[in-house]
Amino acid sequence: MADPSSYRPKPGQIPESPGVYKFRDEHGRVIYVGKAKSLRPRLSSYFQDLANLHPRTRTMVTTAASVEWTVVSTEVEALQLEYSWIKEFDPRFNVKYRDDKSYPSLAVTLGEEFPRVQVMRGAKKKGVRYFGPYGHAWAIRETVDLMLRVFPVRTCSAGVFKRSAQIGRPCLLGYIGKCSAPCVGRVSAEEHRELAEEFCDFMAGRTGTYIRRLEQRMQEAAEEMEYEKAARLRDDIGALKRAMEKNAVVLADATDADLIALAEDELEAAVQIFHVRGGRVRGQRGWVTDKVEAVDTADLVEHALQQLYGEERGDAVPKEVLVPAVPDPAEPVIEWLSERRGSRVDLRIPQRGDKKDLMATVQRNAQQSLALHKTKRASDLTTRSRALEEIAEALGLDSAPLRIECFDISHLQGDDVVASMVVFEDGLARKGEYRRFQIKSFAGQDDVRSMHEVVGRRFRRYLQEKQKSGEWEESAEPASDAPGEETGQPAEETPAEEVSGPLDDDGRPRRFAYPPQLVVVDGGQPQVAAAKRALDELGVDDVAVCGLAKRLEEVWLPDEDDPVVLPRSSEGLYLLQRVRDEAHRFAITYQRSKRAKALKAGPLDAVPGLGDSRKQALLKHFGSVKRLRAATVEQICEVPGVGRKTAETVAAALTGAAPAAPAVNTATGEIIEDEAASSAPSASRGTRS
Repeated sequence: MADPSSYRPKPGQIPESPGVYKFRDEHGRVIYVGKAKSLRPRLSSYFQDLANLHPRTRTMVTTAASVEWTVVSTEVEALQLEYSWIKEFDPRFNVKYRDDKSYPSLAVTLGEEFPRVQVMRGAKKKGVRYFGPYGHAWAIRETVDLMLRVFPVRTCSAGVFKRSAQIGRPCLLGYIGKCSAPCVGRVSAEEHRELAEEFCDFMAGRTGTYIRRLEQRMQEAAEEMEYEKAARLRDDIGALKRAMEKNAVVLADATDADLIALAEDELEAAVQIFHVRGGRVRGQRGWVTDKVEAVDTADLVEHALQQLYGEERGDAVPKEVLVPAVPDPAEPVIEWLSERRGSRVDLRIPQRGDKKDLMATVQRNAQQSLALHKTKRASDLTTRSRALEEIAEALGLDSAPLRIECFDISHLQGDDVVASMVVFEDGLARKGEYRRFQIKSFAGQDDVRSMHEVVGRRFRRYLQEKQKSGEWEESAEPASDAPGEETGQPAEETPAEEVSGPLDDDGRPRRFAYPPQLVVVDGGQPQVAAAKRALDELGVDDVAVCGLAKRLEEVWLPDEDDPVVLPRSSEGLYLLQRVRDEAHRFAITYQRSKRAKALKAGPLDAVPGLGDSRKQALLKHFGSVKRLRAATVEQICEVPGVGRKTAETVAAALTGAAPAAPAVNTATGEIIEDEAASSAPSASRGTRS
């Protein structure tokens, strides 16, 4: 626990200007971001007698080891910078609303030549118009199914669209009248786009025009005794009205507004948002957050506004936002919202009438959401806390291990030996901090030696980063890495940069900068001894080590002849099993991906500077690797995108490669001629250098 007086700024150092400040912990990680109209009184309030501080604020200032600030010219700039830093650093003591799911939206891809109507989740894309979000995807599909009678816009995927165009026949929706079938030319691109724009207009709330137009056409058809046409139009009108009824009118004045309501207690808060467009509820969403800082309702509203509109522009920010409490001061928030919309935005508390009644409904939804969340999470929080306490007690730790790292080794009969490191914080997986390793210091199968190498590399990097950041003052420097040893990679599927460099100056704990309280290895006594030996060689004595053996689920400690046996019903054992199983899954997934890449490799993979596109172009042009090997440099140069230098490199590489073994028909034993070879990509996969 740090003493706030140890890093308190000197009197007169803090300016009285508007600004944003950051508290950092002893490892340089940003743990709290705040803004202030005047920095001096706000920051000074954190350094008063600890007994006078809110318990959460007291925890924050005693966890922190330094504070810094950035001066800005206006409160609006402070609001923008605060949002950017919270998003970038993800501080543990800031309020962060987290979705428990990804809400679906109805999307129209107006950026395509033939716009498509579909359900979309996740980040918004350019050239796509969104409606919603909705609570359930089935609600979107029901609405779209009703509207396709009147607006038969394309809903098929790119593959289905291309296939129908190739064979000259539309899909089933084209035959039953729920698609205008632009794939086969029933309508032109311009006509189809007009349909898509009318669909968007209807979804945006401009419904009366289309209903009146269809009713007039129905009357005209009836007068001309075209009764079948009139009946179809009658059914279309009914479909549109049913679609409209799914979003009942809640505000008679056709208001565009978002209503935000909160339900909170001392520990948590739930927020619910109703999106009202054209007087109808077009979408609903909600979040729940832990109140890790001392905040009131107005502060929670401000955080919710940042979360909701921080990435939005234009019409996505409505003309009116109704809230249960207005942030103080309100003008910077209103100015920020207006800037994002491009016109004036009203932020106010509804006082009477339909808007106040609807706000009461949103409030009831927020209360129900908080109650449901507590019902589901109460046991989860209690269980995780009990699990960490049981682990600490069983292993003789001074405190609960809030950060646990687990290592596992994976290989296939001694080949492609890899290792994984997974991270759990507060009993939950932190997948963004997973790492994977290749074992390169030796060849063959030796799990104990591999474990020693991986643990040593992980903590050697940690010590190097502490030394570079000035936190490590020991006279003896850690042993330097062997050539080619730094191969820890983050958890992305694509190959990542080598792990190097100290702790980032901006406060983000990259790579191996943050130490665990407990290291778990997948294995028994030998693996635990190897991990402990690696830590001892580096002088790391403040990290506990244990191993979990698969056979009897025994917990092994260093220098102990007998294992620690946790009860089968123990929550601590269950958490250790989850950590171990996650490390095993991550390691074997990486090992399989390396093996799959090796199996797919062919002679062209060894050609330097030859990417996938030109590989495919060469194989498509010549039909097989055998024909490409027999080609001259001039013939290879005829392939689009292949210059003479590349052609010479390809020819030289294939000349030195062993010829492919002939394909054999397993039923007859007959050798299959190259002319009957399969497609070019298959040839590439079936040929090894």
